[in-house]
Amino acid sequence: MRNILHADFDAFFASVEQLDNPELRGKPVVVGGSPEGRGVVASASYEARKFGVRSAMPMRTAFRLCPDAIRVGSHFDRYRDVSRKVMAIFHDITPLVEPLSLDEAYLDVTHQVTLEMPSESIAAGLKKRVKAELGLTISVGVACTKSVAKIASDMDKPDGLTVIAPGQERAFLKPLAVAKLWGVGPKTAERLNKEGIETIGDLAERTELWMRQRFGSNSAHMRELALGKDNSEVSLERETKSVSAETTFARDTGEPEALLEMVSRLSQQVAHSLERKDLRGRTVKLKLRLSDFTTFTRQKTVPLPVQSSDDLANAAGDLLRAELHSDRTFRLVGVGVSGFDFEEPNSDEPRQLRLDF
Repeated sequence: MRNILHADFDAFFASVEQLDNPELRGKPVVVGGSPEGRGVVASASYEARKFGVRSAMPMRTAFRLCPDAIRVGSHFDRYRDVSRKVMAIFHDITPLVEPLSLDEAYLDVTHQVTLEMPSESIAAGLKKRVKAELGLTISVGVACTKSVAKIASDMDKPDGLTVIAPGQERAFLKPLAVAKLWGVGPKTAERLNKEGIETIGDLAERTELWMRQRFGSNSAHMRELALGKDNSEVSLERETKSVSAETTFARDTGEPEALLEMVSRLSQQVAHSLERKDLRGRTVKLKLRLSDFTTFTRQKTVPLPVQSSDDLANAAGDLLRAELHSDRTFRLVGVGVSGFDFEEPNSDEPRQLRLDF
């Protein structure tokens, strides 16, 4: 039996801004682009969330819901710095760490668990250490599987700690909205709701044939997840063939500025992973999913291997602009890099670097 933690910062970008600027503490803060430029919300403090403000929401909608919101621009260098520090804390607890983004990761603490130090105590200690050393709060889910731990970490935000005891996975999942299950986005949840599937428990009771007709080749995996079963392991770093990040919008959008800002945000996440792994790639990829679930990718090969977020955003932005049409709306966008330059660390061959002015 494994012991998995899913640790997730609370309103990461907004929390960092409130940490750095005491005048913002206790106030509704939104991080992202200007509403005049059709920007989107990258992060919202919990004070803003009380008004219904959410990430990926158009900024103008956020201000309509919360007129007193305070908007600040993104400071990704600062977010990456905090992320590096928290990942160091994670690795100090266990070598089995799988980062998912700047602000969340899985930790396999199976070999750290003892009778005197159960997984719940490890999680509580982790939360206290992050608060003491970084001044920020994280929410942690504890379970025997990755998928359940991730759902658990979202149950008692902010500053939550939710533990799912072994054998209680299905009971925990049963009453939860089906949209909380891995792989079920807003559109899929809406489609399932129309068929009377409101909860994960409802989905778990469906037959294999029913699942196959709706989820195709992924049906067996979806059914296992609905039953609380998940054999996936915390993945350690290994030779990487690609690095990517993607997001599903709360509402489909065709607004160029909103899409381009999300491409920029995803490029920041990918750049962080590339930097951490010391990778540079020649092929930049853009993944798009239309409102009718049509999914496709576009890619371009660049002259020099790239790592910086600006280079990635520029290349991915060019690919995106070519796909923008007045009759298209998008529900998902992703940015990725492949074609890595696996140069030996001690190579004497000079590497051309990008100059920032």
